Amino acid sequence: MRIVGGKLKGRKLFLPNPYITRPLRDLVKENIFNIIHHSNLLGVSLEKSSVLDLYSGSGSFGIECISRGAKYVTFVENNVETIKVLNKNLMKFSLKSKYLLIEKEINKSIELINQDEKFNIFFLDPPFSDTKYLKILDLLKTKKLYKKKHFVIIHRENSDLENVKNNLNILLVKKYGRSRIVFGNF
Repeated sequence: MRIVGGKLKGRKLFLPNPYITRPLRDLVKENIFNIIHHSNLLGVSLEKSSVLDLYSGSGSFGIECISRGAKYVTFVENNVETIKVLNKNLMKFSLKSKYLLIEKEINKSIELINQDEKFNIFFLDPPFSDTKYLKILDLLKTKKLYKKKHFVIIHRENSDLENVKNNLNILLVKKYGRSRIVFGNF
């Protein structure tokens, strides 16, 4: 896995044990960023954005955001082994002033985020078996951690049956093999 664009383009990422996480494939990640850059539907520019990367894994999405000009990324991850790999990636690219890493469960992490902190971009990539992320969406909305111009990206398995329409205004849905990418806002 590598960074597909921006100032770190082509640099390789360390990956956690594949039985712990499911990395976002480069092709899917590249398509997500093409949509972010070229879609008028989303209304948010990546450059100068604040990003909340939930279920961060190796940090692939958040590091890609920084590489492409995001102002700041808050990574949230709770798996001890995965956090070691995420830290290794963050140190490798010397991103010290560009991020915050919260090493707690997602719902506890959201409670820790200052009410004044607002984000433009939210990325949720929970394990495919996890449906608790729907409650996380509700918590983000309730705490109003979003700026006026914002969007949410959710990476799910194509065959998942849960319906995010109750939690999010759906803007766009894209399918890539086993993956389904949902773009929406609150």
